[in-house]
Amino acid sequence: MGENDKYESLIPENGRGGEAGEGGPDEQVADSVATAQPPADPQQEIELLKKERDSLYDRLLRKQAEFENYKKRIDREKSEFVQFASADLMKELLNALDSFELALKKAATQSGGQNLLRGFELIYKQIEDTLGRFGLKPIEAKGKKFDPHFHQAVSTEATDEVEENTVMDEMRKGYLLNGRLLRPAMVSVAAKKE
Repeated sequence: MGENDKYESLIPENGRGGEAGEGGPDEQVADSVATAQPPADPQQEIELLKKERDSLYDRLLRKQAEFENYKKRIDREKSEFVQFASADLMKELLNALDSFELALKKAATQSGGQNLLRGFELIYKQIEDTLGRFGLKPIEAKGKKFDPHFHQAVSTEATDEVEENTVMDEMRKGYLLNGRLLRPAMVSVAAKKE
């Protein structure tokens, strides 16, 4: 057995030297560079290197732009999450606000309850202002044109007094949270009298 024969058993079938399992991407690139025929002209080699540099620079710029877009998208999603994370809380508080509103209407029809009425009005205003600071805004419905995006029609009233599809009465207020619909207003809509 010759001196070289003992090393031939270590050469893998693909013809490259080294232990089996070696040959990661960096080694493959190094091998391809090492086995590539060097350009005969140094000017050609310079041109090839310039093209490779330009290609890598272009890839770098694209990756930087992708990363900037990713950061902007994450910031936007985070901002939206913060804005709308309190939606469940707002919905729960709306029930209390509705109860106050009903109590105000009831107290206004009874005599002698001016102090009670004033107290209710102050509490109602305080809750409304607090929710408003968190982005809650009531939807104006009464007297407006019916809009299915913001109003939920629960009844119709036949009348000639107002234009058809005008909101006649508001049974429950609707609300927007930071410009997005949180709850539609329950309304009664005018229908044409026959």
